[in-house]
Amino acid sequence: MPKNQKTPGARPLDAMAIALMLMLCLSWGFNQISVKVALPDIPPFTQATIRSIGGLLVIMLGAWLRGVKMFERDGTLGAGLFAGVLFGFEFILIYRGLVYTTASRAVVFLYVAPFVVALGSKRFLGEHLTPMQWGGLGLSFAGVALAIGVPQASVDTSVILGDLMIVGGGVLWAGTTLVVKATRLLHAPAEKMLAYQVAVSIPILAAGAWWSGEQITHMPGIVAWGSMIYQTVWIVGTTFLIWLFLVKYYSASKLSAFTFLTPLFGVIGGYFIMHDTLTLAFGGAALLVMAGLFLVNRRQEVAADPLFPVTKT
Repeated sequence: MPKNQKTPGARPLDAMAIALMLMLCLSWGFNQISVKVALPDIPPFTQATIRSIGGLLVIMLGAWLRGVKMFERDGTLGAGLFAGVLFGFEFILIYRGLVYTTASRAVVFLYVAPFVVALGSKRFLGEHLTPMQWGGLGLSFAGVALAIGVPQASVDTSVILGDLMIVGGGVLWAGTTLVVKATRLLHAPAEKMLAYQVAVSIPILAAGAWWSGEQITHMPGIVAWGSMIYQTVWIVGTTFLIWLFLVKYYSASKLSAFTFLTPLFGVIGGYFIMHDTLTLAFGGAALLVMAGLFLVNRRQEVAADPLFPVTKT
């Protein structure tokens, strides 16, 4: 880390970080589709519980192969458990909110997260966005809203309740990122950061499945199991780990801004896999998101040090 950098992990995004973020957003966009295709066989909270259990096994195996000390005392237990609670209840609110509101509205309201990260980064991490960069966040959010088509003719109180739950999920998502950046978790191995979150989320999600009365009534088909493997091995065990590597070393607000691309990739995936319709509005929306990301990141300097510096253990 450069000596003149006040906040650990606050450096701007370089080409490698941008490429990884594009890959993450693409993966997360298609994850929404994988959840949908498995729903006829496996209910949502049950899916989330299974992927957390399997993801934890993948994380622990990877840590063992890399020689990461997962159970060494390093003062991260309190922050790790707190991050895990936020992580678990994030998905409780999102999945429950989807009972009351539409998926299209949910995607838009979930992306309150980058704004919360930007505000929290200013308050707790000493990161500051310029007015132009705030405008970039606004452009990206407008692009997501245009792509999904959030306006609806009739919105009743139950829909608003669902919207508020989704907003709460977005706030908890942002809170998890800020807890990682602002506590001793920042100096822990990424595998340990993620293991805390996934492990604590298991009983929370299992309780959500029980409370919702979810049941698997028949043997899931090959598509559902393929979806669960994708969610477990790739999404939780791999992409979430890469995300935490990035969070350790780069600006939280600028990383979070890139997640606006996720719902756009989800819409594209829906076109190719679910045969959803693409419109001219989507093209305009994509341009708004890209313009917003350009404004958020345009004042950066390329980082000179490597993406994952080697440290002595």
